[in-house]
Amino acid sequence: MFKKIIQLFIASAVFVSMAASVDARSLDEILSSGVLKMGVNPGLPPLAKYDEKNNLVGFDPDIGAKLAEMLGVKLELVKVGSPDRIPFVSTGKIDIVMGALTRNYKRQKIVDYSVPVHTEVFGALSTSKKPFKTVMDMNSSSVKLVQVRGTMPAAWAKKNLPKAKIMLLDNYPDAIRTISQGRADAIVDVIDFLGEQMNKHKNVQWHVVDKAIDTWYCGIGVQKGNHTLQQWLNVALFTLHRSGFVDDTWKKWFGIGQVHSVQPQPYF
Repeated sequence: MFKKIIQLFIASAVFVSMAASVDARSLDEILSSGVLKMGVNPGLPPLAKYDEKNNLVGFDPDIGAKLAEMLGVKLELVKVGSPDRIPFVSTGKIDIVMGALTRNYKRQKIVDYSVPVHTEVFGALSTSKKPFKTVMDMNSSSVKLVQVRGTMPAAWAKKNLPKAKIMLLDNYPDAIRTISQGRADAIVDVIDFLGEQMNKHKNVQWHVVDKAIDTWYCGIGVQKGNHTLQQWLNVALFTLHRSGFVDDTWKKWFGIGQVHSVQPQPYF
């Protein structure tokens, strides 16, 4: 039995290795096919979501459509989740993948990135009535934070701002409404993703704490070693950043501009 288990394990490993070694389509092959296959995650609106006609729309699909237009090909959107987006691009099921693909050194071992498309700023949001200068100014018993239950920012606030009183709610609309009504002072979270909710409270003067906790850079993922496609994406994104297309598209879907926009650099 043990021998059979070992044999099955080896067979599975070989299968995974063979699947992972499937060559991605080069830039020339994409051009010849007339189709660019891009993975997007509808679980992260408004990066991507389904509209009333069940079509995938959002920031990522708009960026993909523009890239396909620049290539002179059609765009094919493929639904991916956070766990399978890397396997999909690594095995050649898709050509490129977005979905808040944060660049980090561990992921770089198995996928190549384009230059950054957008940032995600982990910081704090309050109102002009409570304009904190830094996040650590909130570490006081006189401060009441509202956080969304079960999120990473909620855990971060509990650990790093232990003196603050923390109110846990189930969703972001309720959390932002609580701040707008003065029942809480601030929220610690990825600020860019709060814009849609902030815009629902037109009478509130929102205040983003100047010093962010961290800024993450998200690029487009391609299969490891697919340099022809990677380099084309770099040039294309440089063009889209310089023209303002990326920032305008972000504001269209998020309701606010990026807290820290990606500054186009000619070196990549």
